[in-house]
Amino acid sequence: MEIVQKVTSGFSLDLSPVKEPLGFIRILEWVFTICAFATTGGYVGSSVFTITCDSKPKEIAANFAYPFRLPSQPYEIQHCNGTNNVTYLQGDFSSSAEFFVCVGVFGFLYCTFTLVLYLGYQHLYRESNRYPIIDLILTGIFAFLWLVASSAWGKGLTDVKYATNPDSLLKACSPDTCTTTSYPAMGRLNASVLFGFLNLILWAGNCWFIYKETPLHKPADPPVNAEGGVSSS
Repeated sequence: MEIVQKVTSGFSLDLSPVKEPLGFIRILEWVFTICAFATTGGYVGSSVFTITCDSKPKEIAANFAYPFRLPSQPYEIQHCNGTNNVTYLQGDFSSSAEFFVCVGVFGFLYCTFTLVLYLGYQHLYRESNRYPIIDLILTGIFAFLWLVASSAWGKGLTDVKYATNPDSLLKACSPDTCTTTSYPAMGRLNASVLFGFLNLILWAGNCWFIYKETPLHKPADPPVNAEGGVSSS
């Protein structure tokens, strides 16, 4: 009950931690975490190729989107002989994409919570040895999660690019004459992997500054003699 009363009545806005590495890096983590999951979630792409029949080109678009369960979005090929063929993109890469976004969302929530703690309840954070240690442990866990999620999503993105490359999809329209019209825009997804590894660097580096707030980093008291309180010459 005492802790609850302190939390409800002890809010005091103090922007000074923003000027220190502890708060400034946390703000950077908050921004780059948003960028990481925002560039992945909601993505929609399209691979387009053209079938030419009697000098009449027909564009065919193979659409795909987050979370990249590619077989869930079929596309139809209209052959020159009048037949239609329903075709599916191959590969389910949802696990790595969703894990990456999940780490980003939970990282965003944790950044928001700790920023409120730093800026509004700095006295509680400084007075207690428990909060910095918990902060250090959770920040280290998130750094490890960013390493795993970014690596997995980087590999998943490589597979998505291969599976959605229109040059490889041209085999599905054989024996008609097909040409690539446009490639899917992957810049946003490339940026998501970059943001993921930037978050890894930020979260891992921030562990040092949080460690300095823990009692583990407090310097030992200098030796003094029992009488005068100063070391003897």
